[in-house]
Amino acid sequence: MPRLTTPAITPGTQRDLTQPVLDADGLRLRPWHVDDAAVVVTAYEDSDIRRWHTRSMNLDEATAWVTSWAGRWHGETGAGWALVRDGAVVGQISLRSLDHGDGRSDISYWVLPQARGRGTATAALTAVSTWAFETLGLHRIEVDHSVDNPASCRVATRAGFRLEGTKRGDALHADGWHDMHLHARVAGDVS
Repeated sequence: MPRLTTPAITPGTQRDLTQPVLDADGLRLRPWHVDDAAVVVTAYEDSDIRRWHTRSMNLDEATAWVTSWAGRWHGETGAGWALVRDGAVVGQISLRSLDHGDGRSDISYWVLPQARGRGTATAALTAVSTWAFETLGLHRIEVDHSVDNPASCRVATRAGFRLEGTKRGDALHADGWHDMHLHARVAGDVS
């Protein structure tokens, strides 16, 4: 069924761009490299990352995940960055989806234990959302997290994502169904 409005983001916009390297507060956000797969395996061995992201990865799965991001960029279905501090990968952030029609995406992130409590996730979330609004032309970006994950709530709030509400029983975790907080920023919000 055809839309009666012009897409908020013209298809081809992301594909025609080179995925940027973004810098924020001593943190570098860069596209994933195949040799980052071992770090992803280590990340998903961390109990907090595994708890909130509800998966584990072996080396083959991590390699496939890392290499999938280039195709997602060119297919305009998402974008993922490795978070690098002092030459080491310390986390990830990704636009998990891209809705051209409504100019909308959702973001996920995780940070390895040695980089937690240093503003890493907040800096990454601010950098990616700023780029996505200013360059890609997104209108709305959402972050959702378990209500039992106050650290993620602080990250979203500090990056200017307003808490819009609670989605009841929205995500299945290993310990059962979790209510999820929904945060969002729209173009023009001040972070």
